[in-house]
Amino acid sequence: MALFNKNDLINKARSKLGMLYETTQTIEKKASETLFNESKKFSKYQIYDIFLSHSYSDKTAVLGLKFTLEEKGFSVYVDWIVDKQLDRENVTKENADVLRSRMANCKSLLYATSENATKSKWMPWELGYFDGLKKGKVAIVPISDSYGKSGFKGQEYLGLYPYVEVDIIDNLSVIYSNLDKRNLKNWI
Repeated sequence: MALFNKNDLINKARSKLGMLYETTQTIEKKASETLFNESKKFSKYQIYDIFLSHSYSDKTAVLGLKFTLEEKGFSVYVDWIVDKQLDRENVTKENADVLRSRMANCKSLLYATSENATKSKWMPWELGYFDGLKKGKVAIVPISDSYGKSGFKGQEYLGLYPYVEVDIIDNLSVIYSNLDKRNLKNWI
């Protein structure tokens, strides 16, 4: 079992957008244009399998993670795709209200942790709010810069939660601290 690799996720986003040799900036621009039309089909009452909590600085890798999860049959909420009007730079009551409503309509929260996650204003709040709302339906998705890494200890409070790993045949599992594991689809 291994953690998700950041470069693999970025390459997934490139592949799905048909932009294998483009820069990350160009990919983000194309993704924004492509996903704008997708965002129009979502209603505020839509139920999602996964609320994907992440740092906006990781948006290309997050897009690859979203595509990976959707290929496995999951519906995934990503704020900057579905709710483009939200201001990610400012923590406001209006933004929090939209996110609360979306979290209420999600079955689980996956917390995509990376080096950028520690700088996020929103991620710790999303994690705490969702954990209080739906106890037992939070898992960490470690995004690693290196290959072959497996296992996740988690920093501070992240170690309290199970984490998601991908195996050699692309199955996703939720791993608990006692090393018990469950298939992600069954866990949700």
